[in-house]
Amino acid sequence: MVPKFSIIIPFKEPSEYLYECLRYIGRQTYTNFEIILLPDEKEKYDFPKVKVIVTSKIGPAQKRDLGAKKARGEILAFIDDDAYPDRNWLRNALVQFERSNIAAVCGPGVTPLSDDIFQQAGGWVNSLWFGSGGAGTYRFIPQKKRFVDDYPSMNFLVKKKDFEQAGGFDTHFWPGEDTKLCFDLVYNLKKKIIYDPQVLVYHHRKPLFFPHLRQISRFAVHRGHFARILPRTSFRLGYLIPTLFLLFLIVGLILSFISFPAKLLYLVVLLFYVWLLILNIFYVISKTRNILIPILTGCGIVLTHVIYGLLFPAGFFQKSLKQ
Repeated sequence: MVPKFSIIIPFKEPSEYLYECLRYIGRQTYTNFEIILLPDEKEKYDFPKVKVIVTSKIGPAQKRDLGAKKARGEILAFIDDDAYPDRNWLRNALVQFERSNIAAVCGPGVTPLSDDIFQQAGGWVNSLWFGSGGAGTYRFIPQKKRFVDDYPSMNFLVKKKDFEQAGGFDTHFWPGEDTKLCFDLVYNLKKKIIYDPQVLVYHHRKPLFFPHLRQISRFAVHRGHFARILPRTSFRLGYLIPTLFLLFLIVGLILSFISFPAKLLYLVVLLFYVWLLILNIFYVISKTRNILIPILTGCGIVLTHVIYGLLFPAGFFQKSLKQ
């Protein structure tokens, strides 16, 4: 029997990005699928294979769980409403599901060339190791195939039976419901999640500065909280570095007034940070042939480090998180 995909898209209200997503889904080379849309309010959508489930104002995790319950496909394909898939998205994912013990397949969310310069800069912050650190640049640019134990739901396909056995998305968390699901799949069910660069979507970025930083602030708080409750996947050096760096800046500044060797070390580390920042800016220049995008990217990296570094420990010490 040919497996059926249920493509699940949660959103508040329709947008041009959503319609773009639906158009690209309609161009899939693998055609055995249904589309489940989960808006807040009723709306008409003139696209084939679409099932609309009006949810009222509930969180994205709740919407995805509701979509999964109504899905008729053997494989659930989660994608954000501000992303759109490559034409071979489903076909390439299906190849990976043929492997034994694979519960889920994921792939990169590449910044579209149509994004404006502020979105492009936000995309570069995510795509550079110096910018995204622990998140992993493979989430944003295609890299080699690998097994992963944590991946965002913007491009995440999972067998329905494994999704249900894992308990679905934990609706206490957003963002972070995908981290909890991945943990349950890999460490509780002992299944595997494979990242394949050919399972590709294009994901519009939050523009610098405020929308990007607001998103980063949510990620930082939730990742900090997960570092305490799920340290196996979240208490990792890449996620800790921004906080450790900020702590160094504060303590080092105080010590630099007391000790000359401390001052010297402080200046050396600061210069090293600036040097890395400049290297990344020139790298973006070489890729974009643009001056403004690298400058915005550099500013975005610094602000991302500050916001993330401040809010990660705030999440770590919170007993529970609000939706």
